[in-house]
Amino acid sequence: MPAFTGPDFTGVYQCTGLDMHEGEYKGKVTLKLKKEHSQAQYGSYDFLLEVPGFGKYPGHMAANGLSAAMHFALENQSTHDFGTGISQFSKNAKGQWQFHKFYFEPLFKGGNSGFEDCVKQ
Repeated sequence: MPAFTGPDFTGVYQCTGLDMHEGEYKGKVTLKLKKEHSQAQYGSYDFLLEVPGFGKYPGHMAANGLSAAMHFALENQSTHDFGTGISQFSKNAKGQWQFHKFYFEPLFKGGNSGFEDCVKQ
């Protein structure tokens, strides 16, 4: 397997989001590279979104260069609050990694979507 040569997005990100059902929110995303499952420009990550008042959404992320897809699911599964996001990473003027994410939740309250903007701390 070729060595991982892509960017490493590991870290803690502060996020602001806009959920079509719940409105604006703030949260924290933690990403951790799984180097043993990454190769060339493809990165595999543990993903955790924490939103005060809602809970923890563990999941995973697969990256191809600066593009990534995430799957996440609220620990309390009774609300069907889970989904998939697609994001684009870039560096801001301060040199910090940041990403813009669109997500879709097929079963939450009849279907839902939203956006998140996150900056590495």
